[in-house]
Amino acid sequence: MFQPVSLFIGLRYSRSSKGNAFISFISFISFFSIAGIAIGLMALFTVSSVMNGFEHSLKTNMLGLIPHIEVKSDQHTPEQITSLKADLTKSSYVKHVNLYRQGEAILQTNKDLHGVLLQGLYDNNGALYKVTEKIVQGNWQTVLNSNYNIAISRYLSRKLGVGLGDKLRVIMPNASTYTPLGRVPSQRLFKVAAIYETGSEIDMALAFTSGPSLQRVLKLNKNVAPNLSVSLFEPFELDEFTDASQLILKGYNYSDWRSSQGTLFAAVAMEKRIMSMLLALIVLVAVFNIVSALTMMVSEKQGEVAILQTLGLTPSQVQKVFMVQGLYNGVIGTLIGAFFGVLLSLYINELLELVGLSLLAGIELPVKFDVLSLVIIAFASIAMSFLATLYPARKAAKVKPAEVLRYE
Repeated sequence: MFQPVSLFIGLRYSRSSKGNAFISFISFISFFSIAGIAIGLMALFTVSSVMNGFEHSLKTNMLGLIPHIEVKSDQHTPEQITSLKADLTKSSYVKHVNLYRQGEAILQTNKDLHGVLLQGLYDNNGALYKVTEKIVQGNWQTVLNSNYNIAISRYLSRKLGVGLGDKLRVIMPNASTYTPLGRVPSQRLFKVAAIYETGSEIDMALAFTSGPSLQRVLKLNKNVAPNLSVSLFEPFELDEFTDASQLILKGYNYSDWRSSQGTLFAAVAMEKRIMSMLLALIVLVAVFNIVSALTMMVSEKQGEVAILQTLGLTPSQVQKVFMVQGLYNGVIGTLIGAFFGVLLSLYINELLELVGLSLLAGIELPVKFDVLSLVIIAFASIAMSFLATLYPARKAAKVKPAEVLRYE
């Protein structure tokens, strides 16, 4: 098969390991440059996939359970809030919009008491916080369709010593009734109609009931509008949504998930970038090995380069010979590193268990492949290898045959 002469000679130089001790030493350095690139890329692929998996797990388990945007009703009428809900639902960014009320509450039983944020929902789909997907006992529709029923977490069920069908007292400190004995917080007995479990901090802080039930306990007038909860298809497209909905949300007070969870996701993103940067240094060190190996190869092969030039090779072709040799190391190292990086990412939990470094029982490292970022990492590795060939290749192209062959 026909090959360009520069490619043919460059590949021959890349694969040659026989010769004097100096050539063997250069081959040894080239091997370590390939190994360095492979190890660095394998580490980068693995860390990137695990961090992407961790970020995706947080986004699913945390952002999937909280409202991405909360619109406060403030002084707006129920009609205005209903109209806003209809307008927001039309947005291509919006997954669903729910009406809700909320208030700070104390849940009291004979065993214990616990402070929670009590949410009163109006929508039958129970999309807010995805509670319907997390019900382990009871019926969610009973909570919404009957008065004074409540859904609590399994954690609160155990802490308060109540189960399905039991009653507990809900005390609202911010809503009170004046009696001859003074100011008494509004309170009511609620029946436990459902028990949920999300496995997150929500279990310790939230309970749910129907909107009308909470409205009565809070002693709110029917003209007081409920708040709106907006969930997006992609929580990280929050800025795009707010830019597209400026006119719709004008005049409304709203907050988003970044006010409560933004710091955590910013820390995860920063940790991901720093770890990737540190691991990229391994690849960079290996790339410098390519520079040193090629530079020594050029010095050793000056006589052969001079002979090739006398046979008709142009300086440009000579330059390409050593660029091919350096790229060969970079491409081989990248392919090996990418293959073992993907393999290690797929079986990292089994490997940790095999060497006795497994996490707590039932917990595994999440892994998610972002094909685009992995391809970018691989091409960046090859690009750095290419840049590493420029100086030695240019040096080889400047060899003057007459001076080199004068004493041959």
